[in-house]
Amino acid sequence: MSEVLPFDPLTTLAHLTRGPRAGRLVHARTVPAREGRTVEWPSWVAPEVTAALHGEGITSLWEHQSRVAELARSGRHVVVATGTASGKSLGYLLPVLTELCEGVGSVTGRGATALYLAPTKALGADQAARLHTLAVPGVRTAALDGDTPPEERRWVRQHAHYVLTNPDLLHHTLLPGHERWRGFLRALRYVVVDECHVYRGVFGAHVSAVLRRLLRVAARYGASPTVILASATVAEPEVLASTLVGQPVEAVTQDASPRRETVVALWEPPEAEDGTRRGTVAETASLLADLVEVGVQTVAFARSRPGVEAVASRAREDLGSRGCPQGSLVAAYRGGYLPEERRELERALRERRLMGLAATTALELGIDIAGLDAVVMAGWPGTRASFWQQAGRAGRRGSPSLAVLVAADDPLDAYLLAHPELIFDAPVEACVLDPENPYVLGPHLAAAAAELPLTRDDVRWFGAGVPALAEQLVAGGVLRRRPTGWFWAREDRPSDHVQLRDAGQAVQIVDVRSGRVLGTVDEERALTTVHDGAVYVHQGQAHVVTHLDLEAGVAMVVVGDPGWSTRARTESTFTITETESATAWGAAHLCTGRVEVTTRVTGFQRLLPSGEVLGQHPLDLPERCLVTQAVWWTLPEEELALAGVGEDAVPGALHAAEHASIGMLPLLATCDRWDVGGVSTPLHPDTGLPTVMVYDGHAGGAGFSRRGFREAVTWLAATRDLVEACDCEAGCPRCVQSPKCGSGNDPLDKAGAVAVLSHLLSERSVSVPTG
Repeated sequence: MSEVLPFDPLTTLAHLTRGPRAGRLVHARTVPAREGRTVEWPSWVAPEVTAALHGEGITSLWEHQSRVAELARSGRHVVVATGTASGKSLGYLLPVLTELCEGVGSVTGRGATALYLAPTKALGADQAARLHTLAVPGVRTAALDGDTPPEERRWVRQHAHYVLTNPDLLHHTLLPGHERWRGFLRALRYVVVDECHVYRGVFGAHVSAVLRRLLRVAARYGASPTVILASATVAEPEVLASTLVGQPVEAVTQDASPRRETVVALWEPPEAEDGTRRGTVAETASLLADLVEVGVQTVAFARSRPGVEAVASRAREDLGSRGCPQGSLVAAYRGGYLPEERRELERALRERRLMGLAATTALELGIDIAGLDAVVMAGWPGTRASFWQQAGRAGRRGSPSLAVLVAADDPLDAYLLAHPELIFDAPVEACVLDPENPYVLGPHLAAAAAELPLTRDDVRWFGAGVPALAEQLVAGGVLRRRPTGWFWAREDRPSDHVQLRDAGQAVQIVDVRSGRVLGTVDEERALTTVHDGAVYVHQGQAHVVTHLDLEAGVAMVVVGDPGWSTRARTESTFTITETESATAWGAAHLCTGRVEVTTRVTGFQRLLPSGEVLGQHPLDLPERCLVTQAVWWTLPEEELALAGVGEDAVPGALHAAEHASIGMLPLLATCDRWDVGGVSTPLHPDTGLPTVMVYDGHAGGAGFSRRGFREAVTWLAATRDLVEACDCEAGCPRCVQSPKCGSGNDPLDKAGAVAVLSHLLSERSVSVPTG
């Protein structure tokens, strides 16, 4: 392998901005280098652990690593929230491995045990590989996931000290079968929860319930394990961690690791002759090709699996068109690949046999790919925390690095390009989750009752809502009430009915001719993406859906490109079931509460690549009803008239304001625009007024709309400013058009949206006499 020359990010950025690309760099800033702060090696670390780590060249600790290790060693729950490559894992490995070494050879024969939980298999495999390399004498480490054979599971239960697994396996296997795990659970000393910032929204609420169930079952066997959580930099990590485990957690947030400077560039794709912008995927692929061509090892993050495949293939094509042999040095990395494929890609990166990689966030979550020079992001990754996590994947060997954000045609991306201080100078977001969401907690209480009878004392683990929710489960025939508590009342297993990551059953997409399963999609998205007649693209190959069978959970497809794409059309209505909080802004009202959203796919359009609609076709699909949390505002018709929005313009003005509001909510909450939905109407039967609503797209709510209610002034003012500042004439994807609109972005009135939002905000300072 040839010697790698020092990387100069400023020279590389100058190379990217030469010639026709000169105007695409909107903003650049250098994040300065940081010196490291070390402390002495703790005296209590087991000699075997000290020898193993010293053998790896680790002879001192960064201050934050030492702080985490000392807190955990003293039995206090702790969360470490520091930057990428700051060595968080060493902080928890010292106390965990020391405890395991001290238990080796105990009179009980088993010794102490520990659990490590990762949100992805790849991250767990990476952790297992590191422990295998350390090879601490006497410590038996084992990975446990859905692919582990039964005989190997038996060995893990009976002999492993440190088990690396995930929340899903805890929920489906370990907790329902806890009696078989009693030896392991009785000896449980530590639970490590890695990358805990991933556990937000409804997924976070599910994982919180699983963790609390684990601690409850461990207590049944006399164990009280210390929980150590590791996170990317987030606001109030102690609040996130305490919410996840239901107990006080101390936070360590001062990053004492060294860091070389990072040059961060904000990049805007060029405008085409027809006024549209070049696609984010195409621009990202072009930048990736340019960087690989000059020997800059780069990872390009895309938002979706199809996006990853498209970036990789276009970059290879781009290099090929230039006559560059480096096209073979570019690959894709995403979920759905076999583990051995992923491991080989990671090895090729570390050895610099692979110079360019297009990846999903699977590579954001701590996998060891040290040594990259640059990162390119295809669109804003959703949160500042995720942005800095991705940017930190380069420059991991003491070298400077380059990070480029390629803006997508999206309201939030456009706003951030115009306000770079919100990226560089604003604090990272807090993670939002609601562990008492009854739609999540109820099924987990049923699972807990099947593990151990539920009692009133379990408010200690699950909160004050336990008795009321338990009685609802009794009424539904799920639990049976007895003098000593609530018991599981059915023959099946409750954990089989609760999926931690999906809202509905998975629909398999099957090739009619070969019988091969191409992929899966959840039931809700199946209605809009694989309905009869839909065009479905898999690895660049178009397929047409011949039949969607929701009952069987199958969508049948045939290979073939008809020359058009399809877009589903939907209708939504909402009913307000409870107003939890409301505030008056003059004649306007801002509210949050519980709503019932009913959505039905009514048909689909066939569209040429130019966007021209070839035809519309009706569909007869079932309604979906979602009971969730929402934020909404109302303005009387006379106020809209005062704002200059006539009766005919009201639907388009409200619709445009709704779209832009959805696009801007991720500015404040840790969500993606796909996590929330919206509805607007000139006259709603529950309010009697023109109404705009934004709701959480998950049953029971995920906390996003509540955040919008609390931060409404900032949120709606930013929304208004974005739409007003956009230089398009009648509305575009960067302001009021939405890629998920069920009515094809019709009607939309950009000017009307600015007028409505401006008037709404001005009403906030108007006092309304009472009495």
